[in-house]
Amino acid sequence: MEKRINFNVPPHTGKELEYIRQCIEAEKICGDGEFTKKCNAWFEERMQVKKCLLTTSCTHATELAALLIDVKEGDEVIMPSFTFVSTADAFVLRGAKAVFVDIRPDTMNMDEKLIEAAITEKTKAIVPVHYAGVACEMDTIMETAKKHGLYVIEDAAQGVMSSYKGRALGTIGDLGCYSFHETKNYSMGEGGALLMRDERFIERAEIIREKGTDRSRYFRGQVDKYTWQEAGSSYLPSDMNAAYLYAQLEIADQINEARKKIWNTYYEGLKPLQEAGRIELPQIPAGCEHNAHMFYIKAKDFAERTALIDFLKEKNILSVFHYIPLHTSPAGKKYGRFHGEDLYTTKESERLTRLPLYYGLREEQNLYIIDQIREFYK
Repeated sequence: MEKRINFNVPPHTGKELEYIRQCIEAEKICGDGEFTKKCNAWFEERMQVKKCLLTTSCTHATELAALLIDVKEGDEVIMPSFTFVSTADAFVLRGAKAVFVDIRPDTMNMDEKLIEAAITEKTKAIVPVHYAGVACEMDTIMETAKKHGLYVIEDAAQGVMSSYKGRALGTIGDLGCYSFHETKNYSMGEGGALLMRDERFIERAEIIREKGTDRSRYFRGQVDKYTWQEAGSSYLPSDMNAAYLYAQLEIADQINEARKKIWNTYYEGLKPLQEAGRIELPQIPAGCEHNAHMFYIKAKDFAERTALIDFLKEKNILSVFHYIPLHTSPAGKKYGRFHGEDLYTTKESERLTRLPLYYGLREEQNLYIIDQIREFYK
């Protein structure tokens, strides 16, 4: 295997250029063009939500969610520390404090049993992050939120096409956020979406997303002119980005199945190493349908993981570790606090490495990677 196997290759189907050309010829390349509308409608139908709004990123979808629930200075928002910075940024930008709780070592998701103890009179919301497209224990999280009158905003950046007990991730909490970054299962380069299952958020979400104006109502003929209604921003992606994404949504199931095949090949090929106690593989709890967003393995410790990554690099395989826990970072210390004990967040994150997994990874590449990991553990 001479050519390097990259960790990620952005998905493409072959129709993207044609759809982008259609945008150019229609002389409508800014936000909320025909392809944006098609993407929104696809998610509304597929995920069974009242409204989907494409955004420029999952970060902006989460910022929009924070604005919709009126996060203010002094509020607290509970989330895992093992997540991307965007999960926290959206709330600390509004003056809130990020309250981090420990993760479960089986799924790397926030430990739902630790949330209640972290709640104070300042708590505004809970933000579960569905790591690797595997659902958090949402029944417990929703019950806790209801008991204390809190919002739940799902960071389902990695969870498109995953589900929890038959419900699509991103549709269980009050608001859900998706990512279509180039590393995701479905991509528009940079992009995201906000999902709403409750109609009460829709009109205000449209206003905030359109720079604080009621422009969407104007285009629907509900008002004769549009004006500035409240503080907002510009969260609309270019319709050319949406055109790139829509080409993938048309074959979403095909992409999903191809990724699952790769994931399953990794699992079966590396299972003997797990049974021998050399590595740990991902766990999928009952009731969770995952989307093969990533395949990771856990080495014995930080030193072994570093050696494994270096070994695979020598074999032209790019494997990568993931987040540095937010509570250990300079900004995490400034804008957040860790509630309780860090039993697993740091320890487990230092053992984890992600293997190449993308639409188009060939079977012989898949098997070569497995062989090289086996070779390392000889």
